[in-house]
Amino acid sequence: MAITPEHKAEIEGILQLLLDSTASAPRGRRRRLADMFLNLVNKNDWAEYYELIPNPRALNGVKEALAKNTYKDPLQAYEDLNLVFLNALFYNEETSQISRDAAQLKRTLDEEWRKRPLPPPPETLPATSAQVVHKVPLPEHALASSSSTPAVQRPSADPVPASTPAPQASPAPQPVTTPQPPTPRPAPQAAPRATPAPTTRATTVPRTPERAVTPDMDVDVGGSPEPETTAQDMALDGESDLIVQQLEKGLPRWPGFEDGGWANDIPEERFITILQAISEYKDVSGNRLASSLEAMSEDAGIPNTPYQAPLSLSLIEARVKEKQYQSAAFDQDMAKLFLKGRRWHEPASDGYANVLVLQRFYQALVSPDPPSGPPYTSKTNFAALPAAPGTARALHSSDPDGVPGVTTYRVSTKDRKFVESVQYKGWTIRLADWVHIANSDDPCRPIIGQVFRCWTSEEPSKKGRPGLTVCWYFRPEQTFHPEMRQFWENEIFKTSHFADHPVEDLIEKAACQFTARHIRGRPRPPYWYPGWPIYVCDSRYNDRERIFVKIKNWNSCVPEEVRKSAEFMPIYPFERPVFPRRFGSPFVSGKPLPGRASGGIGDAVERPEGEKLEGGGTGRKRARKSIVAAPGARVDTTDRFGQSKGLYVGPPIQGQQTPTTPTPFPQQAYAQQYARMAQRTAIDRSILTAAGGAALGTNGLTERLPAETATHFDRDPETNEVLWFAAPPIDVAHAPGPQYSLEYLNFLARKRRKVETDANGMDIDGPPAKKQPEARPTVTEQVQKLLAELDIP
Repeated sequence: MAITPEHKAEIEGILQLLLDSTASAPRGRRRRLADMFLNLVNKNDWAEYYELIPNPRALNGVKEALAKNTYKDPLQAYEDLNLVFLNALFYNEETSQISRDAAQLKRTLDEEWRKRPLPPPPETLPATSAQVVHKVPLPEHALASSSSTPAVQRPSADPVPASTPAPQASPAPQPVTTPQPPTPRPAPQAAPRATPAPTTRATTVPRTPERAVTPDMDVDVGGSPEPETTAQDMALDGESDLIVQQLEKGLPRWPGFEDGGWANDIPEERFITILQAISEYKDVSGNRLASSLEAMSEDAGIPNTPYQAPLSLSLIEARVKEKQYQSAAFDQDMAKLFLKGRRWHEPASDGYANVLVLQRFYQALVSPDPPSGPPYTSKTNFAALPAAPGTARALHSSDPDGVPGVTTYRVSTKDRKFVESVQYKGWTIRLADWVHIANSDDPCRPIIGQVFRCWTSEEPSKKGRPGLTVCWYFRPEQTFHPEMRQFWENEIFKTSHFADHPVEDLIEKAACQFTARHIRGRPRPPYWYPGWPIYVCDSRYNDRERIFVKIKNWNSCVPEEVRKSAEFMPIYPFERPVFPRRFGSPFVSGKPLPGRASGGIGDAVERPEGEKLEGGGTGRKRARKSIVAAPGARVDTTDRFGQSKGLYVGPPIQGQQTPTTPTPFPQQAYAQQYARMAQRTAIDRSILTAAGGAALGTNGLTERLPAETATHFDRDPETNEVLWFAAPPIDVAHAPGPQYSLEYLNFLARKRRKVETDANGMDIDGPPAKKQPEARPTVTEQVQKLLAELDIP
């Protein structure tokens, strides 16, 4: 027997109250709490959720069951509504936004249920709830907000899991019952993580459930316009790090090196010789590079890896002397040692550079063609190519400086056999992977590249040797750019340089995201793991003309095989878009740059129109500067006009003139007028200029607004910068605008009055309007009128 109509109406009222419950959101908006609990998620994408939750429920499902009179007892409806929020409380961290929303809605459910003429709810948790099945109590904030007492007490052997603060959830509703990815809750009956947590249960979920990529993400590889992000959706500076850390904390950890690609043919007697060569190697300045390996703590583990056992160069040497190694085991420990060095030293530091040189030296020593020595010397830091980003030239190109050509503008197919993947030192490199490659000119900045082909050589002298064809990406330090240009944190730029590297040049795997995805999440495995280097790309860089071009079609930037593939680099989304920080040019920071940066401050190089360029194409004619700058002034419009339009992020110098484009028909007045309209003076409204920064020159000191202060002010929707004004509003009366005279108003009133009194009046003399002749009735109308008067039907 179904529930009574009275009970059904009361339950529907409670359900509607839950659906309409809202909470305050940033900038005065309201968000509906129930939007996260409307529908169940896809089983294929959230398989682990259905394994952990014994009885999934959603609000829309309860609503449909009520409409179909499925429930036989009101308490069955209460149990299903209760399970919706209990499941969310079980699956999420206690401090996450969805857990707090679930607790608030559960409080509302319990309070409203007791206020209405309905059977009292049970005081114990449902037997099919995840809390009872897995013997996990309700979190404290749910106990404080609910009158129900948990039926299960926490086992004394299980410590309380440490919770971490979670940022506010996005105001935009998400129609799912399960929580957002950043905050998966540890659950029992699963394998422990590889990396230890501060305080964990005896068993934890091994990885976050697979999440379906949101529709917004398809634009990154598909080539369509980027999804717009409003200022209300952006995370503020103070929240950005917290959102990123919260997401990365719950992501799967790197499982470690794979089993393939290790050297199995190193003679045991060479182990000690190799270690001595590495330990004694010195650079051209006489610096002993192994000191950077010896500076690491032997007992320290490698962060974000399963390798937490003690490891050092001296410990490996002791094991070699005790004959504890076979060839592959020795090779693996050396790879772990260099990995530890890369994580120990700050990127781009001298210690980091020393570790990378020694790694490439070791990989050369164990290669089929080792360098001659001792003593060992190398002009390229043992890298295979004699040039690197910023100095390399294309093959068969002529250069007055004598720089050798090492790159091409297309993938070569000569003397090689393409393969699906290459294995080397525990890495499996496949098409479209991002890698770090040894840099011959600047070891502290390994070459960043995307793999376009994996191959094995068919040359007689290198038969069967594996290699990679990589598209190079430049760092800001490897580009020439205007002084006022700014860069995203870890931003790199796609180039048209392709280079063939032997597999021995490989340092490690990395990751790069185009802007649309980078601000919305982090790549899923196996494309990226926490701790791996990750970069963001927004533009191309033409090193011949020194210009930046914003990428609009990402299809042209990745190998053809992965274009429009939904499986290529999907992401774990953030709760809200998080924009990376902006930094000024590395060449104007006032601090000496480590290594040998090949870029500098400079403007675009003008090329005659029609001139053939290396790699195809012709020179483009750009707007010329028509005004000569005063001595000491810099006329710089590279990033405001032409190919780099939209990338300029700094204020122009006072007195800077914008270029004017010569019109092809100067004798025509219209063309001259249009040219004057197009020429607009760039007004410097920056706070630095308002404070007298132009007079201070380079002696000015600026500080960034603290995050707690910036949160109280509006942001620019494009740059996410705080909006500011040079002065407060002036409290004075505004000058009145022009007004009509009393005589003119009197004239209008008299005219209006005359028109109203004389409908046929005219403003000029003339005959009156003729009346339209009245039409005579037809015979039928006359007969019908006569019959009506005589009352004849």
